[in-house]
Amino acid sequence: MTPNLPEPVLNVLVTGGAGYIGTHMVKALLDAGHRPITIDNLSKGHRHLLPGGAFVHGDIGDGALLDQLFEAHAIDAVMHFAASIEVAESMADPLAYYRNNAAATMALLDAMVRHKVERFIFSSTAAVYGEPRYTPIDEAHPCRPSSPYGESKQFVEKMLRRVAQAHGLRFVSLRYFNAAGADPSGAIGELHQPESHLIPLVLEAALGKRSHVTLFGTDYDTPDGTCLRDYIHVNDLVSAHLLALKHLMNGGETQIFNLGNSRGHSVREVVETAAAVTGRTIEMVASARRPGDPAILIADSTKIRQALGWQPVYEALPQIVQTAWNWVRSDPWNSPRGKRVLPSDCISYD
Repeated sequence: MTPNLPEPVLNVLVTGGAGYIGTHMVKALLDAGHRPITIDNLSKGHRHLLPGGAFVHGDIGDGALLDQLFEAHAIDAVMHFAASIEVAESMADPLAYYRNNAAATMALLDAMVRHKVERFIFSSTAAVYGEPRYTPIDEAHPCRPSSPYGESKQFVEKMLRRVAQAHGLRFVSLRYFNAAGADPSGAIGELHQPESHLIPLVLEAALGKRSHVTLFGTDYDTPDGTCLRDYIHVNDLVSAHLLALKHLMNGGETQIFNLGNSRGHSVREVVETAAAVTGRTIEMVASARRPGDPAILIADSTKIRQALGWQPVYEALPQIVQTAWNWVRSDPWNSPRGKRVLPSDCISYD
């Protein structure tokens, strides 16, 4: 009988590890007994939300810094979260998105090739699909992104395939739908400025920080006239990354997976759920549709469930909203942990 051997301790480079998903990923890696090394330029991230591990203050576009980092640490795999993520911002400043999301990733991959690091887990997005031809959306759906944000992520996926062919890289690309919620510990959560994601905006209205929630379009072909979206709890999302890491460490081949709960919730339903969770009245104000907003975006996540055994834990919308509510009630922007302060204890390669 073969004994159950302990999982190896892995050195995992987490780019953008001080951001929303990155901090949850670092916590999950630490909880699993691994050694995360975060690199973040803190343009959007928050150093004081990092739950531990090594930290490097810097940019992934800095090839010399990456060389020093890879030489100092025996990196087993890279998890890549350092990207700009706002669709509207990408439409206003597309070059910034191509520069940060595509060109900087090229520098990161170049450093990986130089240092023979061959396992890569990519934070991708459902935005690569563009306007859906059918729902739920599976991985075979055509990729026709309608924004520079989606295009930049699609370009990285194309780049990864070519690097894999030329240099033996193996990667898993995880196409997120709507990441939401916060770690149940209440120690970390979603902290953006400005905020554009629906659940935090709704909870700001519950706190009285905004007067109402705007419903952008109430005449869609959906049960209540508002858009349907697939919300996935951030901890379920990072658990998929751990499974992807194990897959690659065990010699698994390159894969692309959707990440979603495979169920849709309308904007109106999110507001009503938040009102029930918080016990607060939340006013809704109808407005015109926003250009480019599809009526329905729901993932078919059958592939990752079958291939990696992924099973979300926080599937119910009230669960997701409750964890986010616990976080925002801590008033993170006004607490020391929410302030963007340059670290005094980061690793330096000067």
